[in-house]
Amino acid sequence: MALTKLYDNHGRHINYVRLAVTDRCNLRCFYCMPEEGIKYVSKEALLSYEEMLRLMHLLAGMGIEKVRITGGEPFVRRDMIYFLRQLCAIEGIKKVNITTNGTLTEDLVPELKSIGINSVNLSLDALDKDRFFEITRRDAYDKVMATYRALLEHNITTKINAVVMDGKNIEDIIPMAMLTQKDPVSVRFIEEMPFNGEGAHYETLAWNHRQILKHLQASFPDMEKLPDPPYSTSYNYQIPGHKGSVGIIAAYSRTFCGTCNRIRITPKGMLKTCLYDDGVFNIRDIMRQGATDEQLKSTFLEALGNRAKDGWEAERNRSFGLPVQESMSTIGG
Repeated sequence: MALTKLYDNHGRHINYVRLAVTDRCNLRCFYCMPEEGIKYVSKEALLSYEEMLRLMHLLAGMGIEKVRITGGEPFVRRDMIYFLRQLCAIEGIKKVNITTNGTLTEDLVPELKSIGINSVNLSLDALDKDRFFEITRRDAYDKVMATYRALLEHNITTKINAVVMDGKNIEDIIPMAMLTQKDPVSVRFIEEMPFNGEGAHYETLAWNHRQILKHLQASFPDMEKLPDPPYSTSYNYQIPGHKGSVGIIAAYSRTFCGTCNRIRITPKGMLKTCLYDDGVFNIRDIMRQGATDEQLKSTFLEALGNRAKDGWEAERNRSFGLPVQESMSTIGG
């Protein structure tokens, strides 16, 4: 049971943490990192499983109820099933979700089901094999689709995350939406963000959430708006007769900041109270310097008491006014 509830200085209830377990990834997606990859941190620089479990016990006692495991690609890290089993057993944690690229996941799906993983977000930006290769720079499409089928077969709630990129995968938007016709899956189209290790690819974002919606409505004019659940980052829609749903995430436009209920912890232990900030403090360093649980709690509370109002303010407040340049892989997707 949570001993308290976390609120930030804007009155937003914080009950969700996105925990990145590694910065390593076996794909090289166009929107996430340069083709040559990024300089990965050493194993010693990562939070250990023991350190992460201590943090999750602590945060669960403060009111965190939902944890999403991200990377990089989480399953690149060894012994992830061991860690997930321990995480799912923490009192107060009601939901443990995973974001994965699906390349290493198929054989693990039965075990993910058995240990109680609540849902899986599968990153998949194209249904055309050639376009998939162009975006990811790797020949892994068949592995991802095998994971997709395994998730559905084991009745694990599945969401597809598709980043919409001008000139890269626009032809895939409608085929992706058509997956919802026969499969009980949520397909979410995400605005591209500048977290690719290089900075923004476009001077202006042509395919923002409005353009994505307009494109979908041209093919599905009777598409209906669904009620969005509390804290939803996506605007959700139903195509009549389809088993699944379609969502649009305004990740660059940042239209959902007013209800944001999440914080992020990077693989190196940096707390981010907003995706667009450059980090508040390093939890790993404080823990390794011998901080008590009460000291850690106080540090979290202080950080949440000085949280940016939205992603635009967080970006303006970055050190030295520098623009976003880091890879999403170093943050936690």
